[in-house]
Amino acid sequence: MKRKILPYNPALKELARKLRTNMTFSEVKLWDALKDGNMLEYDFDRQRPIGNYIVDFYCKDLMLAIEIDGITHSFEDVCVKDTNRQEELECLGVKFLRFNALQVVNDITNVCRAIEYWIIDFEEKHGIPDHIQKKRNKGTS
Repeated sequence: MKRKILPYNPALKELARKLRTNMTFSEVKLWDALKDGNMLEYDFDRQRPIGNYIVDFYCKDLMLAIEIDGITHSFEDVCVKDTNRQEELECLGVKFLRFNALQVVNDITNVCRAIEYWIIDFEEKHGIPDHIQKKRNKGTS
Protein backbone atom coordinates (compact mmCIF):
# COMPACT_ATOMS: atom_id res chain seq x y z
CA MET A 1 0.00 0.00 0.00
CA LYS A 2 1.67 3.20 -1.20
CA ARG A 3 1.41 6.38 0.85
CA LYS A 4 -0.51 9.24 -0.72
CA ILE A 5 1.33 12.55 -0.66
CA LEU A 6 -0.97 15.32 0.50
CA PRO A 7 -0.55 18.98 -0.38
CA TYR A 8 0.19 21.51 2.34
CA ASN A 9 0.71 25.22 2.65
CA PRO A 10 4.46 25.78 3.30
CA ALA A 11 3.61 29.00 5.14
CA LEU A 12 2.19 26.81 7.94
CA LYS A 13 5.49 25.06 8.69
CA GLU A 14 6.68 27.69 11.16
CA LEU A 15 3.33 27.81 12.97
CA ALA A 16 3.30 24.00 13.21
CA ARG A 17 6.80 24.12 14.71
CA LYS A 18 5.62 26.65 17.32
CA LEU A 19 2.56 24.55 18.14
CA ARG A 20 4.82 21.53 18.71
CA THR A 21 6.80 23.45 21.33
CA ASN A 22 3.63 24.74 23.05
CA MET A 23 1.44 21.66 23.24
CA THR A 24 -1.50 21.52 25.64
CA PHE A 25 -1.46 18.99 28.49
CA SER A 26 -3.95 16.77 26.66
CA GLU A 27 -1.81 16.87 23.49
CA VAL A 28 1.30 15.92 25.47
CA LYS A 29 -0.55 13.06 27.12
CA LEU A 30 -1.78 11.64 23.81
CA TRP A 31 1.57 12.25 22.11
CA ASP A 32 3.24 10.06 24.76
CA ALA A 33 0.89 7.25 23.71
CA LEU A 34 1.40 7.77 19.96
CA LYS A 35 5.10 8.56 19.56
CA ASP A 36 7.88 6.10 18.73
CA GLY A 37 5.51 3.59 17.14
CA ASN A 38 3.75 2.97 20.46
CA MET A 39 0.41 2.70 18.66
CA LEU A 40 0.65 -0.70 16.95
CA GLU A 41 3.98 0.33 15.35
CA TYR A 42 2.48 3.21 13.33
CA ASP A 43 4.33 6.51 13.05
CA PHE A 44 2.36 9.62 13.96
CA ASP A 45 3.35 13.22 13.39
CA ARG A 46 2.22 16.00 15.68
CA GLN A 47 0.97 19.37 14.48
CA ARG A 48 1.04 18.28 10.84
CA PRO A 49 0.21 20.76 8.06
CA ILE A 50 -2.24 19.34 5.52
CA GLY A 51 -3.79 21.58 2.90
CA ASN A 52 -4.35 24.96 4.54
CA TYR A 53 -4.72 23.49 8.02
CA ILE A 54 -2.72 21.93 10.83
CA VAL A 55 -4.04 18.75 12.45
CA ASP A 56 -3.05 17.74 15.98
CA PHE A 57 -1.76 14.27 15.03
CA TYR A 58 -1.45 12.50 11.69
CA CYS A 59 -0.47 9.04 10.51
CA LYS A 60 0.52 8.90 6.83
CA ASP A 61 0.06 5.13 6.51
CA LEU A 62 -3.50 5.29 7.79
CA MET A 63 -4.29 8.77 6.43
CA LEU A 64 -5.70 9.34 9.91
CA ALA A 65 -5.90 12.69 11.67
CA ILE A 66 -6.55 12.71 15.40
CA GLU A 67 -7.93 15.93 16.85
CA ILE A 68 -8.24 16.92 20.48
CA ASP A 69 -11.09 19.32 21.07
CA GLY A 70 -10.75 21.66 24.02
CA ILE A 71 -13.45 23.87 25.52
CA THR A 72 -13.30 26.40 22.66
CA HIS A 73 -14.52 23.72 20.25
CA SER A 74 -17.94 23.88 21.89
CA PHE A 75 -18.49 27.44 20.59
CA GLU A 76 -20.76 27.51 17.56
CA ASP A 77 -18.40 29.46 15.29
CA VAL A 78 -15.50 27.12 16.12
CA CYS A 79 -17.74 24.07 15.52
CA VAL A 80 -18.66 25.39 12.08
CA LYS A 81 -14.98 26.00 11.25
CA ASP A 82 -14.07 22.50 12.52
CA THR A 83 -16.77 20.93 10.35
CA ASN A 84 -15.70 22.84 7.23
CA ARG A 85 -12.03 22.07 7.86
CA GLN A 86 -12.72 18.38 8.41
CA GLU A 87 -14.88 18.13 5.28
CA GLU A 88 -12.17 19.80 3.19
CA LEU A 89 -9.50 17.43 4.48
CA GLU A 90 -11.78 14.40 4.09
CA CYS A 91 -12.00 15.32 0.39
CA LEU A 92 -8.24 14.65 0.29
CA GLY A 93 -8.85 11.19 1.77
CA VAL A 94 -8.02 12.02 5.40
CA LYS A 95 -10.07 10.21 8.05
CA PHE A 96 -10.68 11.74 11.47
CA LEU A 97 -10.93 10.66 15.07
CA ARG A 98 -11.91 13.39 17.53
CA PHE A 99 -11.57 13.30 21.30
CA ASN A 100 -12.51 15.76 24.00
CA ALA A 101 -9.47 17.16 25.82
CA LEU A 102 -10.88 16.16 29.23
CA GLN A 103 -11.43 12.62 27.97
CA VAL A 104 -7.76 12.45 26.94
CA VAL A 105 -6.60 13.76 30.31
CA ASN A 106 -8.94 11.64 32.46
CA ASP A 107 -9.25 8.44 30.44
CA ILE A 108 -6.22 8.03 28.17
CA THR A 109 -6.56 4.23 28.36
CA ASN A 110 -9.93 4.25 26.61
CA VAL A 111 -8.81 6.92 24.14
CA CYS A 112 -5.91 4.67 23.15
CA ARG A 113 -8.22 1.68 23.01
CA ALA A 114 -10.53 3.57 20.61
CA ILE A 115 -7.57 4.42 18.37
CA GLU A 116 -6.37 0.81 18.43
CA TYR A 117 -9.85 -0.46 17.51
CA TRP A 118 -9.99 2.03 14.63
CA ILE A 119 -6.59 0.81 13.38
CA ILE A 120 -7.57 -2.86 13.68
CA ASP A 121 -10.75 -2.18 11.72
CA PHE A 122 -8.70 -0.31 9.07
CA GLU A 123 -6.25 -3.23 8.80
CA GLU A 124 -9.08 -5.76 8.43
CA LYS A 125 -10.40 -3.77 5.46
CA HIS A 126 -7.12 -2.67 3.85
CA GLY A 127 -4.44 -5.02 5.12
CA ILE A 128 -1.35 -4.29 7.18
CA PRO A 129 1.41 -2.34 5.41
CA ASP A 130 4.51 -4.52 4.90
CA HIS A 131 6.82 -2.22 6.88
CA ILE A 132 4.40 -2.27 9.85
CA GLN A 133 4.20 -6.07 9.73
CA LYS A 134 8.00 -6.26 9.68
CA LYS A 135 8.22 -4.02 12.76
CA ARG A 136 5.69 -6.19 14.57
CA ASN A 137 7.51 -9.40 13.60
CA LYS A 138 10.79 -7.93 14.86
CA GLY A 139 9.18 -7.29 18.24
CA THR A 140 8.10 -10.93 18.58
CA SER A 141 11.44 -12.53 17.62
